[in-house]
Amino acid sequence: MTVPDSVSLGERADLMIRTLASISAEPNRLVRGFLTPEHRAAADLVGKWMREAGLDVSADALGTVRGRWAGEGRKRLLIGSHIDTVIDAGMFDGPLGVIVGILAAGHFARQGRKLPFGVDVLAFGDEEGSRFPVTLSSSLAVAGHFDAARLETKDAAGMSFREVLAQYGKSAADIPAAAYARDEAAAYVEVHIEQGPVLEHRGQPLGVVTAIAGQTYVNVELLGEAGHAGTVPMLLRRDALAGAAETVSLAERLARETKGEVVATVGVLRISNAAGNVIPGNVALIVDIRSGSDAARHKFVDVFKTEVRALAERRHLGVTMTDTRNVPTTPCDPVLQDGLGKAIKSVGGEPISLVSGAGHDGMAMAKLCPVAMMFVRCRGGISHNPAEYTSPADMGLAAAALITFIETATF
Repeated sequence: MTVPDSVSLGERADLMIRTLASISAEPNRLVRGFLTPEHRAAADLVGKWMREAGLDVSADALGTVRGRWAGEGRKRLLIGSHIDTVIDAGMFDGPLGVIVGILAAGHFARQGRKLPFGVDVLAFGDEEGSRFPVTLSSSLAVAGHFDAARLETKDAAGMSFREVLAQYGKSAADIPAAAYARDEAAAYVEVHIEQGPVLEHRGQPLGVVTAIAGQTYVNVELLGEAGHAGTVPMLLRRDALAGAAETVSLAERLARETKGEVVATVGVLRISNAAGNVIPGNVALIVDIRSGSDAARHKFVDVFKTEVRALAERRHLGVTMTDTRNVPTTPCDPVLQDGLGKAIKSVGGEPISLVSGAGHDGMAMAKLCPVAMMFVRCRGGISHNPAEYTSPADMGLAAAALITFIETATF
């Protein structure tokens, strides 16, 4: 087994990351949407890197760039991430996984080594969902689960997915051909920045994801009675905002009591007819609830709703609660987790087990084959922000660990 040079790999990854980040729709911030000219330019650059690494390059009907290194058998290990971004993005979220995958596959291509399985590096284009009101379209197509109804969704300019796809030079009729056969796809592995602070806090560069968290959105609407802020006594008020504030505190308290098993966030709060001198009569909020355990998430939602109904009754408020999003947990394959953990140890790390609270293309790929993820430390846990940063040293260790994982994998 050859020992990868993590320092050299990290330096190359850093240069590639920064070069890709120069492709943006705006001069002063990183914006790269799905099926845009910037997506095309990024895909072309990624394809160039794949060819230089010795891979055969193609692009499917949704623009996913594929770099292929042939193996001895039919089975293929799929390695990938995405090259689209959020608005005003950081440069590491997504591209890191594509670039590390190219470096790892290129390691074997340069040696001319035929593995017992093939390796495909995939650069998806629609993980963030920042153009259309849908997400994971690219990876769902690869997994054979693309819903044609997505083609009728529209972007902010009023153009349909179908129209934009045609402008990009692709045909919706070819989307089914993007799917891998189930007996062909051995596994999907993704390298991604953690997007959280745990690895940094624990002093470790790399971690192993145990599951991609399931997610529930509970929309809560509280109905009280608007009134004059100076004339209605406190004990006679039906203050919907006070009830909403208690609901926010309730969600936080219940999540803390799970000791890390569940996280809950209120990021949206709407006050109807808000004015400084009016008691709020109607308030709506969205509670985002996530967990690596579906059982824990469902239990949390049930307890939360029961207590919201109780506080609404105590405050003489009307309440409605609607689940607007329910995404199941995506567990990572235990055998693949073990392989990643051993690979991390081989480069001097101590693998930390983590749940991914963010969504990833692995959620779609799990419909096709077993999935696994390796997390890479990011400074301050910051992501979806220009301050996002991962060091060349940590990227190099991730690439070296991925090479070791590939070298020791059996499918």
